[in-house]
Amino acid sequence: MTTTARYLGWPLGLTVVGLILAFAVGYFSSGTLAGGVSFLAIGIVLAALEISLSFDNAIVNANKLKTMDPKWQRRFLTWGIIIAVFGMRVVFPLLVVVIAANIGPIQAVVLAATQPEQYAAIMDDAHLSIAAFGGTFLMMVALTYFIDEEKEVDWVHAVEHRLRRCASIRGLEMAFVLMLALLIAEAQPESDEMTFLFSAVCGLVTFSAVDILGRVLDAPSEVAGVAARGGFGAFLYLEVLDASFSFDGVVGAFALTQNLFLIAIGLGIGALYVRSMTIMLVERGTLAQFRYLEHGAFYSILVLSVIMYAQSMVHVPEIVTGLLGASLIILALWSSVQYNKRVAAGEAPRHA
Repeated sequence: MTTTARYLGWPLGLTVVGLILAFAVGYFSSGTLAGGVSFLAIGIVLAALEISLSFDNAIVNANKLKTMDPKWQRRFLTWGIIIAVFGMRVVFPLLVVVIAANIGPIQAVVLAATQPEQYAAIMDDAHLSIAAFGGTFLMMVALTYFIDEEKEVDWVHAVEHRLRRCASIRGLEMAFVLMLALLIAEAQPESDEMTFLFSAVCGLVTFSAVDILGRVLDAPSEVAGVAARGGFGAFLYLEVLDASFSFDGVVGAFALTQNLFLIAIGLGIGALYVRSMTIMLVERGTLAQFRYLEHGAFYSILVLSVIMYAQSMVHVPEIVTGLLGASLIILALWSSVQYNKRVAAGEAPRHA
């Protein structure tokens, strides 16, 4: 088995199963072959969209995983995929409707199966809160990476060097995000202003709580004279990060189909490939080989957070988000390759 096949073998197998299920859902819900083919096509599009939107997520996951205890690495790649596929692609949209419509979980499932238009409308109404929460959390993730005095490598030197020098200002990232959230909230209609601001503050509090809990739980400890690495805090951080990445994709999927089960299948297939890419990046040491790849991922996260804020006022197609993120990562990869060539040629390393 080739290296690539080893990483993509089981996602490809589950993709076949998922697409068969997508066809079956379409066929039995419409009673026609055309309906089955239509659901099959939408499932493929949803999977591709999820992969394009989440490649930066795989890079960030790999960066965090390489410092985790092997036991927690395995748990993230096993339990984590269950949470990512079932929790965020099935339970999350159901939970949104349960809270927004004040109905029980069983009623939410029945509503999704029998009245998909009403179900989609409820999800659409919740988009403002989701955008504010997810945008705030992801913006904090990106800014915390760049405003770090321990960060040693700069890609865009003129920007990143200055941000590193600002790291001594305590709470700068939080103050910036809160100020931006206040400005965006002010631009909302009066009826939505407090909803946006409350959700943004919840995102800020969630990031702080996960960060603090992770530092406490994963603090190095001496076990038999050897420093023991933590794992649960990093696991929790990655799961919340995964959730923030998937918020926009789940809500945006309703623009393609109102069938919750098809959305779960399509986005679930995409999530499988993201996990496989994460494993490949960790095992092959890709981040060490490509100096600026991680930078591209965090710039992509920053762009995604800004887009989520913008979506509270205007519609931004998911394809635009995916293309911007992919372009930044490809550019970072290209810069990394050029840097490696200069080093191999004996030239003095220089900033991008």
